[in-house]
Amino acid sequence: MNNFNDMITKAKKMQEKMKEVQESLKNIEVEGLSGGNSVRVILTGNHEMKSIKISEELKKENQDIINDLIIAAYNDAKDKLKKKTSEEVAKAAGIPNLPFDIKLPF
Repeated sequence: MNNFNDMITKAKKMQEKMKEVQESLKNIEVEGLSGGNSVRVILTGNHEMKSIKISEELKKENQDIINDLIIAAYNDAKDKLKKKTSEEVAKAAGIPNLPFDIKLPF
C-alpha cells in the first residue's frame, strides 16, 4: 500500500509541475521568418500572434506573394513554437529528447 501512496504523491507533484510549465509556456515568444527575412511573425506560447512585420521592399510586391510569405512565416513560427514547447515540457518532466511533434494534453 505504501508503494501506491508513493505513486499518488509523485503523480500529484508531476501534475503541479506541469501546471507550472503550462504557465511558463505562455511567456515564450518565437519568431517565424520567410522571404529572406522580409516577413517576420511573432507568436506567443499560447499560439497568439503578437506581431507581423513586412519589409518595405516586400510591400511593393503582388498581394498574393505577400500573403504566401505571411503564411510561410506563420508556419515557421508555429513549428518553432512546437519544438520549444516540447523542449520545455521535456526539461520539466526530466525526459531528454522528447519528440517535438508529440501531442501535449494542453
